[in-house]
Amino acid sequence: MTVEPSTLYLVATPIGNLGDFSARAVEVLRSVAAIGCEDTRTSKRLMEAYEISTPLFSMHQHNEHRRVEGIIERLLRGESIAVITDAGTPGISDPGFLLARAVHQRRATGDLLRVRVIPGADALTTALVSSGLPSEQFHFEGFLPHKKGRSTRLAHIADRDVTTVVYESPHRIERLVKELLEVAGPSRWICVVRELTKQFEEHLRGRTEDVQEMLQQTKIKGEFVVVVAPKGYSEDAMGGVDE
Repeated sequence: MTVEPSTLYLVATPIGNLGDFSARAVEVLRSVAAIGCEDTRTSKRLMEAYEISTPLFSMHQHNEHRRVEGIIERLLRGESIAVITDAGTPGISDPGFLLARAVHQRRATGDLLRVRVIPGADALTTALVSSGLPSEQFHFEGFLPHKKGRSTRLAHIADRDVTTVVYESPHRIERLVKELLEVAGPSRWICVVRELTKQFEEHLRGRTEDVQEMLQQTKIKGEFVVVVAPKGYSEDAMGGVDE
């Protein structure tokens, strides 16, 4: 595959199952001049699995600002650069936004730079669709702040008339469900999803009070996505655990 010159490629990587890596993504990563990634050690394992030998460089939330100028310079020289994350789609709660914005801003001034996305898996839509909760409209919260502003955003979730999707780490998932029970009430429908696309993928679905009990009997491991139904949503059935 021939990649376009002076092009930034934002390439989605598998969120768990390596079989979800598209043939187009592999070819692009083999063809670009370099690949920016969150953790070179994690990405190196993925590259080895698909026999991709393109040079890697680190680009994560702590250095994205500093990396932008250098990457733009390489694009201006005609190189094509790809950006990936440890799992999922760049720019969705991961680095990518600042660089994509910079490319568009330079293009607006006359520089012939481009942004191309090679789509694939992401935890947001995978969890939303699999939750069985309304998906016609939704709000993505990403990760909630640990302290400042957390209570305000939780209050917004409780009052929202559309489905909300939240990312959470394993050591804070029980806290989040407890907080949702407190601000949204015991009968609010939610679905807690873990280990998406992996062997032990699991959905804990039901009212907040029921899911809290299910969670106490579940091994807290892996990354979690929480889907919160709109205010006023209800079902006759009780929900349960799907393994």
